[in-house]
Amino acid sequence: MRIIYEGKTKDVHEKDDGTYLLKFKDDVTGTDGVFDPGANTVGLSIAGAGKAGLRLTKFFFEKINSAGIPTHYLSADIENSTMTVKPAEMFGEGVEVILRYRAVGSFYRRYGRYCREGEKLHSYVEVTLKDDERNDPLITDDALEMLGIMTKEEYRVLKELTRKIGVIVQEALAEKNLELYDIKFEFGRIGKDKHIALIDEISGGNMRAYRGHEHIKPLELEQIMLGE
Repeated sequence: MRIIYEGKTKDVHEKDDGTYLLKFKDDVTGTDGVFDPGANTVGLSIAGAGKAGLRLTKFFFEKINSAGIPTHYLSADIENSTMTVKPAEMFGEGVEVILRYRAVGSFYRRYGRYCREGEKLHSYVEVTLKDDERNDPLITDDALEMLGIMTKEEYRVLKELTRKIGVIVQEALAEKNLELYDIKFEFGRIGKDKHIALIDEISGGNMRAYRGHEHIKPLELEQIMLGE
């Protein structure tokens, strides 16, 4: 195997058969030691976060695959904190898609003049560029097409898939009496036809989940969802 990319929360290796191996770390995003799924810096390390994130990712990816939604997921090795995936082509240098059901985090910091904190949102989708230097700027579909990052049709598909996947995650959490406030996804192009597919992970480090007014931390979320 050869190392392809060293990321904040996982490393990417290329295997001899052309598939990729993701190695999950115990680092989570945040600022000043406070967890924030929308942050673009590592805020803290939580022992066991890598395995917990992989368990939850496996759980959700298998649900999403079963629903007929394309993903890069092939298999997971929980003991070694690794996941085998199909290779994917990034949109530009990478984009992140945030699906919001409540006005919290960076959404509230930006738009607090026009909403109450925690106010319900209607499956609001926003796209940011993965660019640490520029603090992951928001970008519109017009700009994405103008800059050659993705077409408007790709943006339409990406937005549609985001909302479909969001419902799957939302309903799974609701079964445990949890509410999904927001969640971050990544997508890429896969295969010869370059179809859009969900990539990366779906774990406690990618979302805000609440029980009533109590924020559920990433490790606790995995324990609640999988009963471990």
